[in-house]
Amino acid sequence: MTEKDTQKFTVPSDDKENMRRILRSVYEALTEKGYNPINQIVGYLLTEDPTYITNYNGARSMICKIDRDELMQVLVSAYLFEQE
Repeated sequence: MTEKDTQKFTVPSDDKENMRRILRSVYEALTEKGYNPINQIVGYLLTEDPTYITNYNGARSMICKIDRDELMQVLVSAYLFEQE
């Protein structure tokens, strides 16, 4: 593969479902602790700093199991192509 070739990347559907489950669990843990879950998750995604995510209910260790690049790909795709 040369520098000019574009690599293709695809997230398997089972990974998407696992990411959804983890993200929902993290969202719930942040909500229960009184944080704004969207802001905290965005902070984590932008910085990869796990301290944006609470340790409550194992949320921090769960989100660290998700590949950030894959998650961002799924989120962008959902944002662009989901029906409103």
